Amino acid sequence: MGPSFSSKTQPLKIHYRRPRKKTDKPSATLDIAASSSDSTTLHYQKNLVLERINHIFGDKWITDIRFVHVPANKNLSLGTKKTAREKPLSEEETKFLSETLEKIEDNELRSRLEKFGTALIRNKERIK
Repeated sequence: MGPSFSSKTQPLKIHYRRPRKKTDKPSATLDIAASSSDSTTLHYQKNLVLERINHIFGDKWITDIRFVHVPANKNLSLGTKKTAREKPLSEEETKFLSETLEKIEDNELRSRLEKFGTALIRNKERIK
């Protein structure tokens, strides 16, 4: 999201849709929480954000982004607590994620992408 929006936004959910026909590709929509004013600004940067996300993971995992409006005074970090039900990633999944993110020099960005990647991998397992 960039330094100006990283503290004002939070990924909420990925909606995965399986292809209806064999020739269709699967699609996924990423819900991102943001205030109304930030959502408007981000809407104009949606293609850039999509490009960055898909570039990091090397494939077009996310096909669309939906900005979900939240009150401006709501603390977005409240929904990121781990629950006891979340199982840790396997050794193979952890290694894949580490290798994918190893070239990213910005520690804060790497940390956020690692959390996002972990959520994507866990969500992918639930869909199966």
